[in-house]
Amino acid sequence: MSATLDAIAEERATVLKVCARMPDSMWAEDSGCPGWSVQDLVSHMACSYWLAVDPSTLPDPGGLPAERAADLYVESRRSMTPAEVVADYESVSSRGLEVLAAVEGQDIEIPIGDVGTYPASVVPTTFVFESFIHLRYDLFAPGGPLRSDPPPVDELRLAPTLDWIEAALPQQNTHLLNDLRVGAEIRLDGLCARTLRLGAPGDVAARITSDSEAFVRWITQRGPWESLGVQAEGDPSAMESIRQLRVF
Repeated sequence: MSATLDAIAEERATVLKVCARMPDSMWAEDSGCPGWSVQDLVSHMACSYWLAVDPSTLPDPGGLPAERAADLYVESRRSMTPAEVVADYESVSSRGLEVLAAVEGQDIEIPIGDVGTYPASVVPTTFVFESFIHLRYDLFAPGGPLRSDPPPVDELRLAPTLDWIEAALPQQNTHLLNDLRVGAEIRLDGLCARTLRLGAPGDVAARITSDSEAFVRWITQRGPWESLGVQAEGDPSAMESIRQLRVF
C-alpha cells in the first residue's frame, strides 16, 4: 500500500476515534464549515467516499458546482442519526480504500467536475486533504466546537495534503493566476518543505514564506496571513492575488 493510502487509513482511524468519544450533544454543534453541524461534516466526509464507491447512492447534483452539490448531499442525509452517520462512514470508507487502491495505479486522467482533472495517482490525496482540514480546522477549536488538542500533524498526513494543494491550486484558481502578470514564489518551511512557483515565467516579483501547516490553513481560507506568521515581500498586486487563492 502506498504512503498516501497509509495516510488515508490512518486518518480514517482518527475520524472514527474522534467520533467515538464525542458526547451526544456535540453532534448538533456548529462546525467550522458555515451551515454545517458536526454531524453534517462527518456525513460530508462519508459522501466523498460514496462518490468514489457508488455515486448513484447520492442525489443527482444536476450540474451543480462541487461545493453546492456537497450541500445537497448533506441535506439529503439529515434524517440519519449520529450513530447511523458514523456506521455509514466506517463502512463506505473501508470500501473506498479498496477502490482508491485500484485507481491509484492506473495511467488515466480523472475529471472531478469543477474541482479539476487529475492523474489517477493524485486522486487519493484529496481524501487525505479533506480529512486533514475538516478534522483539525473544522471540528477542533478555534474553528470547531471540540476544545481538546487536535490530532497531530506528521509527514505521512501533511505530504499528500500538500500534494493535493499543489495539483489543485492552478485548476481551481485559473482566473486569479491568469491575472497574475508577474512571477511569484511561495516558500514552505518546516515539515515537508517545498517551493511553489506561480504566475508569469521569468524573474520572481513576489515572495511569500510560510510554515507548511500554516499554508494549509490560509490556502483553504481558514486563517489570515497576519495570524499565521506569513512573511511577504514584493509586488503588492501579486501578493493581494495570492491572498485570495483558495483550494478545496
